[in-house]
Amino acid sequence: MLTKRIIPCLDVKNGRVVKGTSFKGLRDAGDPVELASYYYKEGSDELVFLDITATPEGRKTMADIVERISEKVFIPLTVGGGISTTDDVQKMLRAGADKVSINTAAVVNPRILSEGAERFGSQCIVIAIDAKRLPGGGWQVYTHSGQKPTGIDAVKWAQKAVKLGAGEILLTSIDADGHRVGYDIELTRAVSETVSVPVIASGGAGSLEDLCKALLDGKADAVLAASIFHYEQFTIRQAKEFLRSQNIPVRL
Repeated sequence: MLTKRIIPCLDVKNGRVVKGTSFKGLRDAGDPVELASYYYKEGSDELVFLDITATPEGRKTMADIVERISEKVFIPLTVGGGISTTDDVQKMLRAGADKVSINTAAVVNPRILSEGAERFGSQCIVIAIDAKRLPGGGWQVYTHSGQKPTGIDAVKWAQKAVKLGAGEILLTSIDADGHRVGYDIELTRAVSETVSVPVIASGGAGSLEDLCKALLDGKADAVLAASIFHYEQFTIRQAKEFLRSQNIPVRL
């Protein structure tokens, strides 16, 4: 079994890390560079930096913060928010990102995934999918930081994005995000079982058991979390030691 990854997420607004509930009610969680450095020293496997207001505000990602983070951490860094062209991808990679997360732009113009994969390699292209449950079953893709419904089925979109060239999926349940009652296991498993690339489960972590369930029952390759780490409910080491106690392989 491949080693599973624990990935803290830095949602950034106005230069500060924030965290909310179902993408709303944002509150301050600290300085992104300081937090990134802390998580790197704690033993995080990777980091995700999302400039969550870049797309709604019609601007590009904060490259200066990405550069400052990349000078402090030496683990894979995924950057997202406001990425709309392959030139944007190149700019983030040059700023120090290892991978670039694309959400809204990929829905609007799916060719950015194939063009990005061809130009930089599929390992650099992460498709970010924000999904919400539908009353009749299934999940719908949302864009613009969870503000706009698209009418697109999340599982089918995941499959299409991989065929186009995405090398990884960052899958966030809008319903579960920030509620700390566990990931949407059904959503995570539905996507994980139908694609050939790694899936990062996101949205809803509230306990170490939740991480375990996403990796085992949800069949995710990695778990992304924010609140439980930002507000010091658990440390990265505690999380890894718990997963190892459940016979889940992790890098210590």
